[in-house]
Amino acid sequence: MRTEELVGSLAGDVRPVRRLSSPPVRLLVWFGLSLPWVALIVWYRGPRADIALKIGEGGWLFEQSLALTTALVAGLAALCASIPGRPVWERVLPLLPLGLWIAIVVGGSVRSVMVGGAWSSLVKVDWVCLPNIASLGVVPAIAMISLIRRGAPVSPYATIGYAALAATALAEFGLRFFHAEDASLMILVWQMGSVALLTAICTVFARHLFPWRIGIRTVTG
Repeated sequence: MRTEELVGSLAGDVRPVRRLSSPPVRLLVWFGLSLPWVALIVWYRGPRADIALKIGEGGWLFEQSLALTTALVAGLAALCASIPGRPVWERVLPLLPLGLWIAIVVGGSVRSVMVGGAWSSLVKVDWVCLPNIASLGVVPAIAMISLIRRGAPVSPYATIGYAALAATALAEFGLRFFHAEDASLMILVWQMGSVALLTAICTVFARHLFPWRIGIRTVTG
């Protein structure tokens, strides 16, 4: 078969595809699907008794804004990473709000230890953080993965890592509306620790979420 005939036969079976919306538009879709779920969980659990006071605290609001910004920027990075040819700097951008968020919490933890003595006396067992963040983040995670699978994530680990970070950071944002634990060391160990653990677990299974890569590797290999 000549090249022209081969190309013609392949082109004859091509079906029209719907072009993906831009990453910012898809991010708005994700946020529109995820935020009602987080709000529903907060409503079901009941807002914390001191929520009115917390909304007036600059430090609490700043940490919450960093958590929300991390979720949104990480979600944008995951959606951008699912489109081949996008600039690399988009994958670095989430590290800025994430780094500032971690720095604020770590700084508060250091001050708590310096004032309160041994760190072990300041950390209580708080196993509910992990299941709470998991339940808050399940819908955001499913929504983000569904959006990503419509693209072609050539870097599955970075893509799913940022997707999981977006979901868990949004979950942490919602958690603090009903979980009345604001000690920096507790937030660092249990809440941000849960975010890191769930993000790592999702990243390990990245390739299993994108089976199309196996087919591409088989054909090109």
